Amino acid sequence: MAESSKEELFQLIRRLGAYLSVKMSNFSSISLQNLDSRSVGAFAGIAIAILFTWRLLRSPSGSQQRQRKRQGTAPSSSGVGTHSNTMLVPSGVCATLEDSTAQNVVDEFFQPVKPTLGQIVRQKLSEGRKVTCRLLGVILEESSPEELQKQAIVRSSVLEVLLEITKFCDLYLMERVLDDESERRVLVALEDAGIFTSGGLAKDKVLFCSTENGRSSFVRQLEPDWHIDTNPEIISQLARFIKYQLHVSPIRPERTAANVFSTSSLEQFFGCT
Repeated sequence: MAESSKEELFQLIRRLGAYLSVKMSNFSSISLQNLDSRSVGAFAGIAIAILFTWRLLRSPSGSQQRQRKRQGTAPSSSGVGTHSNTMLVPSGVCATLEDSTAQNVVDEFFQPVKPTLGQIVRQKLSEGRKVTCRLLGVILEESSPEELQKQAIVRSSVLEVLLEITKFCDLYLMERVLDDESERRVLVALEDAGIFTSGGLAKDKVLFCSTENGRSSFVRQLEPDWHIDTNPEIISQLARFIKYQLHVSPIRPERTAANVFSTSSLEQFFGCT
């Protein structure tokens, strides 16, 4: 293919050269004063046509020669391998492969980046800077104050989200307890989970009360951007005073207000399940 193109180029140049020789011989008998602008323009046009034809035919053959050189230097372990290396790849296939590679690079470059958990938390909380959160049923495995008299266990699945919240929010944890021993168990469980060390939460930001209304009073005094709770009555009472609330409930409740959101768990709300 390349050899035939080269031969055609040589034939074309040879014919053009013969044509120019005849023309030059005819014009040699004519003085330069008798040459008109059309004759000069004809010569210039022929010269430009030769130049562009030569450049057009030269580019493919040059690239094919370079391709043959690269294929010829490729190592082979058998006669079959040597024969396959000398085979020319059609230019259309090469162009398709190059276009496919370029498209893959573009697709990879513009592939959407998955947000980090910290970015998701900030987005979900609408950049809120202060958060209050109930412990039972949200942070702890237990769901009633009576259970805290026996044990207190931090839910491992919520720990990562909780630590992200403490990184950029002023977080307060609160719960109703029946005795001082329950309070101690909760603090020990939070400390063992690393919330006071890795999370940087101060122990004096864990608040305890003896009634549900006491927790509601805590929230109103702190005036958070978000409050997280499991008690629908507390959620309803605070809807007028708190900017946003998250109602954690295994059963999806009816939305009581535009600023109240519901979820089955804290980690589910932030997409960690």
